[in-house]
Amino acid sequence: MNDEFKQRLNKYYDELKWLYCELYENRADELERLCSNIYGFYDERKPELKALDRKRAADPDWYKKGGITGMMMYTDSFAGDLKGVAKELDYIEECGVNYLHLMPLLDSPEGRSDGGYAVSDFRRVNPKLGTMEDLEALAGECRKRGISVCLDFVMNHTSEEHEWARRAKAGDWEYQNRYFFFNDYGIPAMYERTVPQVFPVTAPGNFTYNHETGKFVMTTFYPYQWDLNYSNPVVLSEMIYNMLFLINKGIDVIRIDAVPYIWKQLGTSCRNLPQVHSIVRIMRIICEIVCPGVLLLGEVVMEPDKVVPYFGSPEKPECHMLYNVTTMAATWHTAATKDVRLLRRQLDIVNSLPKEYVFLNYLRCHDDIGWGLDYDWLKQFGIAERSHKNFLNDFFTGELPYSYGRGELYNSDPLSGDARLCGTTASLCGIEKAEYENDEAALERAVRFDLTLHAYMLSMSGIPVIYSGDEIAQLNDYSYHGVPSKRADSRYIHRGRFSRDDAAKRNDVSTVQGRMFKGLKKLIDTRSGSPLFSCDAAVYTIDTGSDSLLGVVREKDGKRLTELYSFSENELTAQLSREVDGKDLISGKKLSGREIKVPAFGSYWLLENIK
Repeated sequence: MNDEFKQRLNKYYDELKWLYCELYENRADELERLCSNIYGFYDERKPELKALDRKRAADPDWYKKGGITGMMMYTDSFAGDLKGVAKELDYIEECGVNYLHLMPLLDSPEGRSDGGYAVSDFRRVNPKLGTMEDLEALAGECRKRGISVCLDFVMNHTSEEHEWARRAKAGDWEYQNRYFFFNDYGIPAMYERTVPQVFPVTAPGNFTYNHETGKFVMTTFYPYQWDLNYSNPVVLSEMIYNMLFLINKGIDVIRIDAVPYIWKQLGTSCRNLPQVHSIVRIMRIICEIVCPGVLLLGEVVMEPDKVVPYFGSPEKPECHMLYNVTTMAATWHTAATKDVRLLRRQLDIVNSLPKEYVFLNYLRCHDDIGWGLDYDWLKQFGIAERSHKNFLNDFFTGELPYSYGRGELYNSDPLSGDARLCGTTASLCGIEKAEYENDEAALERAVRFDLTLHAYMLSMSGIPVIYSGDEIAQLNDYSYHGVPSKRADSRYIHRGRFSRDDAAKRNDVSTVQGRMFKGLKKLIDTRSGSPLFSCDAAVYTIDTGSDSLLGVVREKDGKRLTELYSFSENELTAQLSREVDGKDLISGKKLSGREIKVPAFGSYWLLENIK
């Protein structure tokens, strides 16, 4: 073995062995096989990737310094295929983006892919999008430009068309043991007593009867997505090999999909079990041994007390980064209610966490907006969960006469009254409605609000991620209603094809697209050039004298940034506890005093020197 690999392995071996043998009852033989096989991936890793590993290992906080801005996109929607994305890297750089999240692109069955999250082959790109060689070439070109590439790794399940599933359907017991098969419904019924349903309307229950085997198989998400059995050590080893295979193609960030679900245990909720953290820690250790320049991003769509444990501890870290999903939901709640108090509370919680914790911040993603808010806290204002969710959904689907949002519901459950929201940022901010009604004043306010939400998102500690198309205020795409394979899934309303015609207007500030692009680019450039936005800056919220006006302060290296964000359609005056005398980094205006007027849906970044 190479000395570098040996040194890394020796550093972590005792902990790796302890974790592995605790999970798998002293299966040291399988651990030795795992260690031997991961050396093969280290040995195959290209010299330039190993050099990047060493550079990043020497500066382990490289991703925490405020200079990264991400963009997420579906390859086919943005540019047709991977070669098309490579041709558009100049545009991506023009956007100020240096972190590219390519949504699921591995092979998955047409019409039964769940947007690419039902993987039938972890080592093959969907042929419609290109080849593994195309992915590696794109990653290589991104690396030359300083762009990190993020790829989804779907750990919880495979497609029912995966080779393992096909062998299981053929009766191979070894492969059935890689999933959860049961001869009758007795044990599944016991699971159902304690395991919540993910999609109670579109995919009720957690098990599906498989006709080929005459058995029931666990399917937490959709019937065609079979849950993997991680109590079988072979499953963990093989999935780690799949992860390393993708990493060796030049991937910088692995997004672990649905990570809280990956360990199942009868009599529990099968969520956030201790074994999940052991597995994630094992993955982190193996990456530190084979490819220490690679980051793990955990998809944990839960409240902060359940999210934070996935960072691990400073001594035994797990994920490098996690999604800031609760703040995202609180942001849209604030947009509808015009009341910043819940959002301020959420920011205070996040800002109180250790500076080592890095969140990915976003306004929307490929999925829906769920209303997982702190209803216990909201009760003091007379807000009840069910009625409030109904209000939020009515507001953003345009059902209320005063609402500006235009979205659609997803997975609406008439029994519980629960539903989630879909729509592009521009349509939810009112741009679609204003354009349809030819209301110039409303359009100006809507564009300003879109930019204000992005300014607020970009200012949060961590890594901001923009959804492709938001930089040109792309609207909802209703064409999915006419596509049989998509019409039942309203998430396609914001997964529409990227508009080249709109992008062509990005330099014309007389257009909505131009105002949005130029305004957003200025925000990104300002953020990237200032240490005030690094993760180690001091951050706290302030009272503005208005429940519709959010105030945030960032301090670092003798400089202070006072941020003001209006969620009101009227001009507001911030009543501050101290004098402000600074330059607004957004408009360039000098502003001073304790009373600062903020335009409707407007924002300020006021920079001051402090002693």
